Order: sequence, then structure tokens, then C-alpha cells
Amino acid sequence: MVKGSLLHDAAARKPGGTYLVTRRLAGRARMLTCAVMTHLKCARPRTAALTLAAAALLTGCASSGGNFSAKNFAPSTAVVSLPAGQPGAGKPAVTLGTKNFTEEFILGQLYAQALQAKGFTVHLKQNIGPTEVIDPGLLNGTIDLYPEYTGEIISTLTNIALGAPGGAAGNAPAPPQSWQQAYEQAASFEDRRGFTLLQPTPFQDHDELIVLKAFAAQHHLTTIEQLKGLGPLKLGAYAPEQTRYIGFVGLQRVYGLGNLQFVGLPAGSPIYAALDSGRVQVADAFSTDPQLTSGKYAVLSDPKNLFGYQNLAPVVNKKVLQREGPAFAQTLNAVSSRLTTSAMRQLNAEVVLGHRSPAAAARQFLASELSG
Repeated sequence: MVKGSLLHDAAARKPGGTYLVTRRLAGRARMLTCAVMTHLKCARPRTAALTLAAAALLTGCASSGGNFSAKNFAPSTAVVSLPAGQPGAGKPAVTLGTKNFTEEFILGQLYAQALQAKGFTVHLKQNIGPTEVIDPGLLNGTIDLYPEYTGEIISTLTNIALGAPGGAAGNAPAPPQSWQQAYEQAASFEDRRGFTLLQPTPFQDHDELIVLKAFAAQHHLTTIEQLKGLGPLKLGAYAPEQTRYIGFVGLQRVYGLGNLQFVGLPAGSPIYAALDSGRVQVADAFSTDPQLTSGKYAVLSDPKNLFGYQNLAPVVNKKVLQREGPAFAQTLNAVSSRLTTSAMRQLNAEVVLGHRSPAAAARQFLASELSG
């Protein structure tokens, strides 16, 4: 997990912002797309889906003067109430997927339990994989919805689409200057693919580079760019970050950190363990990680805003929304609207540090925040 520096190349950088998509990055996206297709053993359908997604994206850009869409996708910040009764009773079952780290497991339980409490039948399919792996499941109908971060949509997914056959790397939208703009771009992108991005959470979970406080004091570190002056350093990070612009690629292009050696790890505790043990000197953490409250780590500031805006929202197939009725979206929005930064950090802490199950932590939160 996202800003103003997501979608144009560093060579065209302006003060205070970073720009993304180049021919080289489009090539990287094509290679990544092929890897995903190989992983899923569905190369032809995936290629067709990506081609359609890219065509839709480019059509939207052409019809709106370079913006994602002329539609209004302004995000709501209202606190939403649950619908009355059991509006989901008798509705067709839905399949809800999650990515492969703790926060997503919690979110999956929150959304699934809330829907089930309103009579909807939900099949929860957890631990599918990172954005590059779970998104094809949405495209091919294996899942009907999943929680996604806006920055991942406008960076990772957009670049895969632009790098697909029929895509064109020069047609990226302008980089967002606020979390609201990031949401609007993400919602517009999903709209053209046949999906709806529901109400975003108040919390954001973006990447942060951290070091041990002693290491920061020894080398007088406060910002990411100061790492450039040090010798070879090992960076421990969530494995998919190696090929992401809002990850290892951007750290090299935007900050010139050619001295970093990437060490791919599972998200969460393994990254902190590697940093604590000295296996790596720098770690790519998530801003809602409960370990950051321990006082052991120094968070390096991101003055070039590489890591962007990362509010979360469920991405849902439009046909599923129509089939399930308005109470389906209302229930999901009721959950999302209550997920503040402090609430999400507390939920993560209960699971990671308190060793509760994601299901138990979600059940308690819903009983406390949405009962009655």
C-alpha cells in the first residue's frame, strides 16, 4: 500500500512533484502483465481483458482533454448508517477477495461480516495475492469485489493497462495533487472497466521508509533523499514493491538511490524482524503498521511525495451492485466510513501484537461501532 508523483516520468519532473509513465515503465508493465498471466494460466483472456481496459482508459482520456473522465467521481466523506432489516436475504451469493497481508485479512472480515449480518451471502476468499494477482480475478469474475488502495489503482493497475496490447504510455492522466483527486482518478479508471469504487476510508495506508533510530542518529537521517549519501544499503520490502513505481523503481528514479539492494519479504512482521536483526538497514513499512508506535524506528520523510495517496475502498463489479440492490453498497460504505487511521491501527495492533484472529478483531469492531 499511495502523492502527486504517480503517473509520469522523472525526466519531466516539476518542482514538488514527480512524473511517471515512460516507454521503459510501459515495457516493465508489459513484462509484469505477462508474469501475472503466466501465474494465472489464463494468458489469452487476460490479454483481451487488459486490451479492453487500456482501450477504455484511452477513450476516456481522449474524450475529456487528458483527464480520466468528465463524470463526477468526487468522494463522499459522510458517516453512513447501516440499512434496516435483512435486505440481503434471498440475494445471490457474492465472492469477496482480499490481498495477502494482515490489514487486508481484517478488511475482508469487516466487510464480509457486515454484509452477512444484513442477510447477504458472502464467500470470503482470502490471501489471493498482491494487486497484480488479485485484479485479474476481478476482471475474469472469479471474485466480485475486493478492498483496494487508490494509489495502487492509479499507479500499478493503470500502468499494467497502458502497457497491455493496445495501450499507449503517453496517455496517462495528470498526477493527483490531493487524496480527493487520487480517488477521482481511481474511481474513473474502475468505472470504465465495469467496476464501481465505493466510498473511501478516512484512513490511508501508504509506504514509509524506516530505519532503526540508532541508525538514523548515527547518520543524521531525517529524509529519504539523505540515504543517497551512504554506502550500499539493503532495503527490506514487500516483494511486489521491487517492480512498482511507488516502490523500489521510484526510489531509484525519483531519489537516485542506486545504492539500495532490494530484499523481498512478506509484508508486516518479517520486514521488522529483518530490520531489527541487521539483515537490512532500511525497510519499506506501511503507515498503519502497529510496530511503528514502539519508538524503535525513525520514519524518513518523503519530500518528493513518491508514495502518494492511499485511501482504501471496495472495488465492486457493477452488475453485482445492481443485482444485490442499494443496501449492499450502503452496508460496505457504513463500514468504510468508520475506518479512521486510529481505528485501523488499533485493529492491526490487535491482530499483529495481540495475536487475535482477524475475524475476532473485526467482530468486536463491528459490535462496537455498528451495533443497533
